[in-house]
Amino acid sequence: MPATHTGDRVTRGFTRAGKGLDYYDGVSIGADAIGALATSQATQDRVSRLLETLEADDYTTYVTDFIARGRELAGSAYRFADITTVLCAACELLHPRSYLEIGVRRGRSMRIVSGVAPDCAIVGIDMWIAEYAGMENPGPGYVESEMRKAGPTGPLELITGNSHKAVPELYADRPDLTFDLITVDGDHSRRGAIKDLRTVLPRLRVGGVLVFDDVRHPAHPELHDVWESTVAADRRYATWRYDDTGYGVALAVRRW
Repeated sequence: MPATHTGDRVTRGFTRAGKGLDYYDGVSIGADAIGALATSQATQDRVSRLLETLEADDYTTYVTDFIARGRELAGSAYRFADITTVLCAACELLHPRSYLEIGVRRGRSMRIVSGVAPDCAIVGIDMWIAEYAGMENPGPGYVESEMRKAGPTGPLELITGNSHKAVPELYADRPDLTFDLITVDGDHSRRGAIKDLRTVLPRLRVGGVLVFDDVRHPAHPELHDVWESTVAADRRYATWRYDDTGYGVALAVRRW
């Protein structure tokens, strides 16, 4: 749209949904700002402190050693992001009031959210498949115990079931339910991941953040293409992706 001049100011407006003159959309914190904070060593350190409140497993121990090795080699230049650092950065910048997590396992990602945004209302959905990805998956009772031990004050609801059925049922029961923050880390098949993303995106609030894990995972190369075609190609979302080292992670901020 052409600019209109008023004194020394230049106004570039556009009409959205019949509401008249507007300027920027209502989003102040974009995907790049969250991504920059997610890769910082300060965020890595905060994540490490939060995860120390949980019972360690082989994977968390491995990631801790992986980051330590990178910092030993690169010093202050070292940068790294994964699902936990992205969630930490998103919570620090946006202060979410509500969070939906598809794929909980032992509660590592959930702990980050509860630690940085302790008043956030959390809904987690998982099938709690035994020995998922070759690691213990002890179930919702264990996760709730770990979360409460760490001291969050917000409501916590853990749902056992397949996200493809459980999420639509959740929406049917609560038709006005929306979220400031959503993680999709469940079904890693192409079809399943697309279905999860398409199901949750309409319930992400404007300015809210969607986090999608494993976009560089060697066992799931299709997830990179799923993200690009389903979310990154949609101009309603500002997106950021880290696929340099590790398993990769992506985030999107809803613009409108």
